[in-house]
Amino acid sequence: MFQSFEAKTSPEAGPGRLAALRAEMAREGLAGFIVPRADAHQGEYVAPCDARLAWLTGFTGSAGFCIALGDRAGVFIDGRYRVQVRAEVELGAFTPVNWPEEKPGPWLAAALPQGGRVGFDPWLHTRREIETIEAALKGTGVTLVESANLVDRIWADRPAPPTAPARAHPLEIAGETSAAKRARLAEGLRAAGARAAVLSLSDSIAWLLNIRGADIARNPLMQGFAVLHDDAHLTLFAEGAKVSPALRATLGPEITLRPPEAFAAGLRSLQGPVRVDPASAPVQIARELEEAGVEILWGEDPCILPKAIKNPNEIKGMEAAHLRDGVAMAEFLAWLDAEAPKGGLTEIDVVTALEGFRAATGALIEISFDTICGAGPNGAIVHYRVTEATNRAVTPGEILLVDSGAQYPDGTTDITRTVAVGPVAQEARAPFTRVLKGMIALARARFPRGLAGRDLDALARASLWEAGLDYDHGTGHGVGAALCVHEGPARISRVSEVPLAPGMILSNEPGYYREGAFGIRIENLILVENALPMTGADRRDMLCFRTLSFTPIDRRLILAEMLSAEERAWLDAYHAETLARIGPRVSPATRGWLEAACAPL
Repeated sequence: MFQSFEAKTSPEAGPGRLAALRAEMAREGLAGFIVPRADAHQGEYVAPCDARLAWLTGFTGSAGFCIALGDRAGVFIDGRYRVQVRAEVELGAFTPVNWPEEKPGPWLAAALPQGGRVGFDPWLHTRREIETIEAALKGTGVTLVESANLVDRIWADRPAPPTAPARAHPLEIAGETSAAKRARLAEGLRAAGARAAVLSLSDSIAWLLNIRGADIARNPLMQGFAVLHDDAHLTLFAEGAKVSPALRATLGPEITLRPPEAFAAGLRSLQGPVRVDPASAPVQIARELEEAGVEILWGEDPCILPKAIKNPNEIKGMEAAHLRDGVAMAEFLAWLDAEAPKGGLTEIDVVTALEGFRAATGALIEISFDTICGAGPNGAIVHYRVTEATNRAVTPGEILLVDSGAQYPDGTTDITRTVAVGPVAQEARAPFTRVLKGMIALARARFPRGLAGRDLDALARASLWEAGLDYDHGTGHGVGAALCVHEGPARISRVSEVPLAPGMILSNEPGYYREGAFGIRIENLILVENALPMTGADRRDMLCFRTLSFTPIDRRLILAEMLSAEERAWLDAYHAETLARIGPRVSPATRGWLEAACAPL
């Protein structure tokens, strides 16, 4: 069992830990200290040794930060976590701050007098992040200063860094050799006038070297840094214990392995210009280069866009993973439909059963994130994680939200279904149908090449807006191919400006959350493709989406009269394809359930 249900933090310890942090701040002459949920690689998930925000505050969400001052401590969280944070932190010590509506720069300027110095660990913050705060503080007399990590000083039992062994990612799944990838990116570096590029994102390194690791739970990553040179050679800074002799031989002679403690000296020895990503590289990387007189060429991590555009082998692997996952989901939903209405199930029972059905495929490496299983009002906590303390009964008459995913050798999955537990109240059916209409609108979208996620986000929200409803999270995120379940650079959100391109895989997951009552989300993964020509259309490149996830959508929650003819046709076609793809692979007992679940509306 990958998922555990014990509480990961001790919120009651927060006030004492905050007092200890303030004592360290006073010793350093600091008026404040920033504690991010980040490590030196800026991944969404962190190893236990880097879970400083959770250790200090009790907040376990996947995004946020704390700014501790002498008289207050703000925990900055986005719309996904506004319910969760109030349940996880000691509100007498920590104050939730709605971010990005309230930004850290103005918050600091209003809270501190002139001369206030706010410390931050330069290994845990990017240049762009720090420059944004500094710009807001200009003229206020409040300054940011690089500091040792004060949380690490007071964290007596901090876990050791991970040293899990890495493995080769097969070429038949990767679709391109590491040498070919490095040659392609090195050509781009030379064209841009760069001698090298520093890579700090673990998924970039995994993709570029065709390796996978196990340093970070739910993510097949090996932590380390790398420098890609303009001759396609690469220097990898990682613990030697992570790279077996067999993997070392697979990497080949163009990869030089050095220990992590040699990274700073390695940076200082580079010949510039060196490409550094201001959005992902820690401040300390630029500091090492600048102090050595190495010219920096600011630019995006060269792996980010190529990694997001999947090649045919990666797409084939993702299709196979979703077919396998669809079978597990069908078996799970059939079981849930039979057992939940009887009463007696809990959220933990549901999570355990679902992981068991995925394990039964024989191909499960890991889950791709902790399963979100919210019964009734817990479904309104967008990223709810059930624990023994919060475990709620799955009660007939309520709806249940289950957001889950898997890591298979050939692909990564992420799917959400909201299901009725027996007959449900009418109040949930209208918003469910509006969420479904939004999901269908995005799935059916046909749009000109060059549009970004912000141009499409409203399609998924329009039906909710008609009723004065909305949701406080993005509509979709990128998904890696046997990599991270959340991947940049493209998203479907109001702020994403990255043009969508064929080969990108994103989630399509509108929702609606009524605090204290229920949560609704419907999620499939979608692949960006070139659209087929249309008679009479302009001569312009058009794109579309192809849905990769195949799992029935609960018809009992749909108000059919709210759907247009086109929406009903899409849903019926989706269910017909689900039955055709999944039906031959499920157990005989599940086949009958699947046929009923996929019948035309």
